Amino acid sequence: MSTSSNFTAFAPCRWTHIAHPISHISHPSLFTRSETKTSLQAGAQHPALKAHRSLLFALCSLLLVLCVQTVASATKSPFKYDTLLYNKMKWREIGPFRGGRSVAVAGHRDQPNTFYFGATGGGIWKTENGGETWLNVSDGYLKVGIVGALAVAESDPNVIYAGTGEACIRGNAMPGEGIYKSDDAGKTWKFIGLKDAQTISKICVHPKNENLVYVAALGHAFGTNPERGVFRSNDGGKTWQKILFKNDSTGAVDLMLDPNNARVLYAALWQANRNPWSMTSGGKGSGLWKSTDGGDTWNDITHNEGLPKGVVGKIGIAVSGAKRDRVWASVEADEGGLFRSDDGGKTWTKMNDDRRIRQRAWYYSHIYADPKNSELVYILNVGFSKSTDGGKTLTGVRTPHGDNHDLWINPDNPLCMIEANDGGANVTYNGGQTWTEQDIPTAQFYHVVLDHQFPYNIYGAQQDNSTVRIPSRTTGFGIDETDWYAVAGGESGYIAPHPTDPDVTYGGSYGGYLTKYDHRTGQEQNISPWPDNPMGSGAIATKYRFQW
Repeated sequence: MSTSSNFTAFAPCRWTHIAHPISHISHPSLFTRSETKTSLQAGAQHPALKAHRSLLFALCSLLLVLCVQTVASATKSPFKYDTLLYNKMKWREIGPFRGGRSVAVAGHRDQPNTFYFGATGGGIWKTENGGETWLNVSDGYLKVGIVGALAVAESDPNVIYAGTGEACIRGNAMPGEGIYKSDDAGKTWKFIGLKDAQTISKICVHPKNENLVYVAALGHAFGTNPERGVFRSNDGGKTWQKILFKNDSTGAVDLMLDPNNARVLYAALWQANRNPWSMTSGGKGSGLWKSTDGGDTWNDITHNEGLPKGVVGKIGIAVSGAKRDRVWASVEADEGGLFRSDDGGKTWTKMNDDRRIRQRAWYYSHIYADPKNSELVYILNVGFSKSTDGGKTLTGVRTPHGDNHDLWINPDNPLCMIEANDGGANVTYNGGQTWTEQDIPTAQFYHVVLDHQFPYNIYGAQQDNSTVRIPSRTTGFGIDETDWYAVAGGESGYIAPHPTDPDVTYGGSYGGYLTKYDHRTGQEQNISPWPDNPMGSGAIATKYRFQW
């Protein structure tokens, strides 16, 4: 449209409405203008045309004023909406029904069908039928849903302690806010302290006294703080006493009470620090400690005969209930591996240095002793391994998911166990030959995005699982596994649906891996940028690196 003063040269127009390409989205309409022929000469003073020009000029002037006012008002204050429009909206579960990471499980010897597990972001869950069904018991009580430690009091199964924050400090590790306690088997919870510890690694309750509880606190993953180390409460969490502390950058990562003598404790301290781009594991603060008086005093046994010399990193501990003074330690070090002591930690023997039980020690390093068989020990890592000869040789145990983090074994029936991994928690009653399913709705998503379809679809990348596309609604009775499918990308990446083709998606994954996926053909194409960024390359070899 011309804005010159010669309005007599203006030609009449025809305006055509162009609909927004996404019909269900409310959007200002777009228009184009096409010229029309007229028999009137330029400058002719036809009354109708003159009136038309005057009206059009007035409308344009009004629109210009309104636009200026709109822009001015927009810069003064942000857009406001009536909150009453959204008060009736409610969250609804759309899936997928497959679990995310869990690093904490617990049970009670007198209740073989009751178990608890803590989800990373999903709170505390309980089953009373051996894992067939699960119920969340922490919603509305915990301010954060990241559970790193669980313990059921052996003297009273109604008393449960839960520590928040997770000690497998990935680059995306989420902090907690201390410890919670339930006195009614998980029905209600109350906060009982150690808020600034952020990461609770382990909780041990005295077998005869539910009010005597020990806590291993790792502390801040991304910085230093004083509220870390080993803590003890004699009054069920009302007050806490720090009983083992090294420095502000070293916390407690594992803790064990001797099943044969509850006044004997073993604690593993870990000096570790996380940055978004790197991980530091090990230092002068790391080590293995022992107490024989209930935690009043401690002895440093880090470099006792047989253990690695020099700097050590993360350490896992297991104490045999079947043989007095038998202790195992999984040690991260240059000469690390699985070590065993048969004299309460005075001397040690390296039993195994298999790389399968040493890889990514900062993420795993968990070992568990069978309560009745002194030769049987379980080692959790990417795979689930066991040794039936005291640690000399290893055999694999098949689990529904990899990346294993915690294990609880029933002291009266060692075939009954619950295990935590990156896919949730699983129960077995036959020593790991078979496990319950992982259909718990605690999927851990890092990113979600919507497409332009109607009804729209939701896309997400799940921790240690595939990406997924889920419809917002279906024509059936509900959204189930038949309605969703995997798309491009992997657990850590972003997803971009094609704006006009709903079958095509683009997705990223760890290491900068980028793919294009066509659902019609099932074909996935690698479209990663070059040069390649192989995982494990250092800063010298690769200038630009992906965080994960």
